[in-house]
Amino acid sequence: MKVNKYGIPNDAVITIAGTVGVGKSTMTNALADALGFRTSFEKVEGNPYLDKFYKDFERWSFHLQVYFLAERFKEQKRIFEYGGGFIQDRSIYEDTGIFAKMHREKGTMTETDYLTYKNLFDSMVMTPYFPHPDLLIYLEGSFDDVLDRLKSRGRKMEQDTPVEYWREMYNRYEEWINNFNTCPVMRVNINDYDLFNNEDSIEPILERVGNTIQTSRNLLKV
Repeated sequence: MKVNKYGIPNDAVITIAGTVGVGKSTMTNALADALGFRTSFEKVEGNPYLDKFYKDFERWSFHLQVYFLAERFKEQKRIFEYGGGFIQDRSIYEDTGIFAKMHREKGTMTETDYLTYKNLFDSMVMTPYFPHPDLLIYLEGSFDDVLDRLKSRGRKMEQDTPVEYWREMYNRYEEWINNFNTCPVMRVNINDYDLFNNEDSIEPILERVGNTIQTSRNLLKV
């Protein structure tokens, strides 16, 4: 398999993860542009449960999570069937590790529904046959840094959301990534680059990506 100057294979699949507002979409596009890879973004349009969910969490949380699982599963298969070479915004793992778990703990998803969802997720994703990414890049920073970014992008819905919600989401993401080991993880601090004002700040990240993927693939050969 051919690799580029950073040592990144042309068939690599890289997933970007991190809490809301941390810059996943920006990083996805920057990496894809630098590598000549395709992008995969979460599809919101056409979701038959999203509007209903926001009106009644308890009634629709299970349906929404199953819908997301099915869509992400199909997208993951499509990426690998295409032959890789993708940067993916948001992973299939976050829904079960963060959002479904949060609904269960807050009482907006019953224990029975949660266990059904978790069993379905495990049967579909946590198997040797499911194609996992070569690397998950986790974008991180202090809570204040993330909050500043949320404020600076000026989305009304986010501005109207209580700060404590964002703090809880931040903490849940930190707990999740600290226990995640399904595929290789590379942590990137959001203060270590500035893709808007310095395009070259992506270079050290690309070099780290290449080293991490090569190390991981070599370990698999042993």
